Amino acid sequence: MTQVWLYALISVFLISAISLVGVFIFSLKKAFIQKITLPLVSFAVGGLLGDAFIHLLPESFEKTNNSLKIAILIIAGVLIFFSLEKFLRWRHCHDFECKEHSHILVNMNLAGDSVHNFIDGIIIAASYIVSLPLGIATTLAVALHEIPQEIGDFGIFIHSGLSRGKALLYNFLASLACVLGAILTLLIGQHLGGFAFAILPLTAGGFLYIAGSDLIPELHRETKISTSLVQLLSIIGGVIIMALLILLD
Repeated sequence: MTQVWLYALISVFLISAISLVGVFIFSLKKAFIQKITLPLVSFAVGGLLGDAFIHLLPESFEKTNNSLKIAILIIAGVLIFFSLEKFLRWRHCHDFECKEHSHILVNMNLAGDSVHNFIDGIIIAASYIVSLPLGIATTLAVALHEIPQEIGDFGIFIHSGLSRGKALLYNFLASLACVLGAILTLLIGQHLGGFAFAILPLTAGGFLYIAGSDLIPELHRETKISTSLVQLLSIIGGVIIMALLILLD
């Protein structure tokens, strides 16, 4: 169990550290940021889909023969993440120059980010309780999504009038909710029968929702053949990374 705690805590602290990506943003040209954002989003799509279909769902079906229960939990995961974005985030932004940047949006973004990161912590810790390879795969999937998301969040804070220092501080404080979620899950998860295994299909549903309704529509904004090809290859690359992680089993 000590190994689970160690891996889980290292993972969530690394995820929290991604919130500091804004430090590097202003050292890059805007054109370069825009150029790499969609490939990063595409790679995240592949990572999320790969983790859901290659790791989370097979593990779920291996642990239980109740396919109806798994199906209901997958749908519940979709609805949880739908509610998270609908009522807390308003709009999920991966663009460094989001047009909606009122102070209200900043507050909503902070609240939504904190809850989202808290759930990420639960997901990562629960995955490590099931197995170390699953925890590593899920951590990677979360990280791939967090990078373009944090770029967008930092952009919201800056364009709402916050200083770079405050933007970084707020982003980092919200990210620490991931650590809290992981610690609470590690403390209580072992004592609640089936808790970790119930989280797996919930997570799969959430990842499918994020990839399908949040990320993929953003990719469709670009219609050039060359850009679309890069997106497709990036998605395939994310899936391949997840498939290769099976070698850790």
